[in-house]
Amino acid sequence: MLASSKALSSADPAARPEGESTHAAAPALPRESLLRAASRWMLGLAYAMHPQRILDVPYLLLWMALDAYQGGTRVPDQNRTKSRPDTFGGLVRDLSVETYMAGLRLGFFPWAHCGPLKWWTRQKRLVLFFPELHIPRRLRRTLRSGKYRVTFDTAFAEVLESCAAPRSYNWHTLTWLTPRQMALFKALHAGGHAHSFEVWNREGELVAGGFGVASGRMFVGESMFSRESDTSKLGATVLYAHLAKWGYAFVDARDFTPVLAATGYREIPRVEFEGLLAEHASAGGRSGRWTAEDDPAALVERLLSPGV
Repeated sequence: MLASSKALSSADPAARPEGESTHAAAPALPRESLLRAASRWMLGLAYAMHPQRILDVPYLLLWMALDAYQGGTRVPDQNRTKSRPDTFGGLVRDLSVETYMAGLRLGFFPWAHCGPLKWWTRQKRLVLFFPELHIPRRLRRTLRSGKYRVTFDTAFAEVLESCAAPRSYNWHTLTWLTPRQMALFKALHAGGHAHSFEVWNREGELVAGGFGVASGRMFVGESMFSRESDTSKLGATVLYAHLAKWGYAFVDARDFTPVLAATGYREIPRVEFEGLLAEHASAGGRSGRWTAEDDPAALVERLLSPGV
């Protein structure tokens, strides 16, 4: 998901104390104003009432009621999803680092704009295999120019908040990053599972970023934001190059978007995706705080020309 915002700024990470915003106790829920909560609920209900989704609402309410009566779903079952709404896996009973990671390794994720969190998967999954990555020439030129600097895990909380914030070009942006979800991702980051990339301009301002969750040799991209043209794409490209070097097998983006498809992502069926999970989601990977290499442009070029 690509987005832009000009609401926040940040100082250069070099001025931060070592280890800041990487390992902390489980955070409290972020505060959300009544106006913003009301707006999220209103837009979330409008999203559910879209003509392509409204016919599934009665089914969703029925399955939610039945699952709530049974106490909800701690970790969803791949063999017990519903066809309407597509791949509904139950109500989230216990949202924690443990249950999130267990669901992730089975292909599920908790998601809701409003109301109770629900477990979902997808019949088709948007996945990037690194040999299929496409990087435009202008982006490679920008990377080589040194105009921007990319870091990892130096401003996770700021990146998360920027991804959740309303966009400057679209005040009524509907976000799925509710306070409960944001608290979860902060806990995942403190536990070494969630990671961010940050893009800084020459003035030391945070102009783009994104975050996701790693499990085994799989990385799940969650959200990105940008304040200057192509900067989130630049940061994501540097991340892809590092993931490939570190032995990761693929990136999961869940839902199709034309921008991601142009980057090299492609849809695969659920059964194929679950095969990838069985092979890669529980083994390997890179633990601890991530650090970007000093010469990401050279790393990207090696990714594009592996024989060189």
